[in-house]
Amino acid sequence: MTAERPAVSPTRVTAPCPGRVLPLSEVPDPVFSSAMVGPGIALDPSPEETTVCAPLAGKIVKIHPHAFVIQAESGVGVLVHLGINTVRLEGEGFEVLAEQGATVHRGDPMVRWTPGEITGDGISTVIPVVALDQPEDAVTTTTADHVTAGDDLLQISR
Repeated sequence: MTAERPAVSPTRVTAPCPGRVLPLSEVPDPVFSSAMVGPGIALDPSPEETTVCAPLAGKIVKIHPHAFVIQAESGVGVLVHLGINTVRLEGEGFEVLAEQGATVHRGDPMVRWTPGEITGDGISTVIPVVALDQPEDAVTTTTADHVTAGDDLLQISR
């Protein structure tokens, strides 16, 4: 007799900020667009000053001005990457509002930025939101065209 594995509830990931929803394949970076980091979705953010919030509860395992990773209690990690090639800005235009190692709740402020002011050669403000190290079939994405902060974005069945 084999023991049944307990059912795992899906991890709900909400929009970290308002924006137009894009498939990951439209992110202007091959690492994200080919889902090498993991499956997910992207947001084209509104240009005004925005506070990017935690899309799920968990521990901040990494935070940079342009990106952060939160690991849920279930072990699922979610990467929010504020723009493409924004690491080149060396933090300019970003205000980090949280600390690495801290425990956060969904909706807690993480980073403040003004996407309309982020410019540079090869820089995009598109925000990939990725389920790290998950198979493609473990992630269900929203069908909405536009979201506001806190709207459902992904569901990760692990």
